[in-house]
Amino acid sequence: MAENAPEGPERSDVPGGPDDPGPTARRIIVGAQLKRLREEAGVTRSAAGYHIRGSESKISRMESGKVGFKHRDVDDLLTLYGEGATERRARLLELAQQANEPGWWQRPGEAVPDWFSEYVGLESAAVRIQTYELLFVPGLLQTPDYALAIMTRGHPERAGATERERLEVRMKRQRVLDRPGAPRLWAVVEEGVLHRPIGGPAVLGAQLDHLAEMARRPNVTLQVLPSELSGYGSETAFTMLRFAEPDVPDITYIEGLTGALYLDRRAEVEEYSRQMDELTIDALSPDESRGLLAKLRAGTP
Repeated sequence: MAENAPEGPERSDVPGGPDDPGPTARRIIVGAQLKRLREEAGVTRSAAGYHIRGSESKISRMESGKVGFKHRDVDDLLTLYGEGATERRARLLELAQQANEPGWWQRPGEAVPDWFSEYVGLESAAVRIQTYELLFVPGLLQTPDYALAIMTRGHPERAGATERERLEVRMKRQRVLDRPGAPRLWAVVEEGVLHRPIGGPAVLGAQLDHLAEMARRPNVTLQVLPSELSGYGSETAFTMLRFAEPDVPDITYIEGLTGALYLDRRAEVEEYSRQMDELTIDALSPDESRGLLAKLRAGTP
C-alpha cells in the first residue's frame, strides 16, 4: 500500500485538495506553536494540563501532534499563554479545527485502511523520506501502470473500484515531491527490482524511464544496491521519515500485509538509521545508478 498511489496534474492547497498537507501536518504545526507559546510564557506542561482539565501527558501528545484538538482546549491554552485577540491566535484556532478534518485520502471503504492512513499523513508532513525496497519500485516513484499491475497481481484488466481508488491515492501522494518546499527523497532499491517484469516488458521499460527522470530531480536521490550485495541488508523494506519540528521524533515505517509498524523509540530509529547508512555506502553512487538505468533501458522494449 505504501508503494502504490498516483497523482494528478492540477494543484490545490486548499483543505481537502490533493496537495493539501493534511491533518497530520496541521497537528504537527499547531502542536509546535503551542509548545513554543507555552515555553515563552513560562508555563509547565503540568500546569497547562491542569488548566484544561487534562494531564501533562495530554499536553505532551498535543504538542507532538499525535492527537486531534478540541477548540475549547486550544482556546483556553492560548489565553493561558497570553495570546490575545491576534491574527496568530485566529490562525492557530483555524488550523486546529482543520486538523480534525479528514485528509483527502481518508474515504469510506477499503481503499485506504486505517493503519495506512496515518502513514499518508506523516509522509505529507515529512521533510526527508528515506526508503529501502527489495521487491518493488518505491511508491512515490511508480508509474500508474506499474502500480496497477502490483495492485491487481498482474491482471490490470480485472481492476475494480477499490483498486482504481488505491491507484488514485498513490498517484496523488506523489505530488508531495512537486510542491514548494518538497521533501528530500532518498531511495535505495535492490538491483533485482529493476529486472522484475512487473506488468510486462513495456510497463517495466516505462518505469525505468520514469525512474531515470525522477533521479535527475534535485530533491530525489536514487541508489541501486548491486545484486551481489543483495541479501546482506535489512530483511524487510522500510521507510524513515524526518520532520521539520525538532520535537517530533523520526519515525520508521514497516509495512506488512494486514498492518504496519510505526517505530519512534530512539534506539529503534537509530538502528534503522545505521542500516540505511550502510545501504547507501554499499549501493552504487547516484551517478552509477543512473548509468545502470540507462544500460538496462537499452535492453528493454
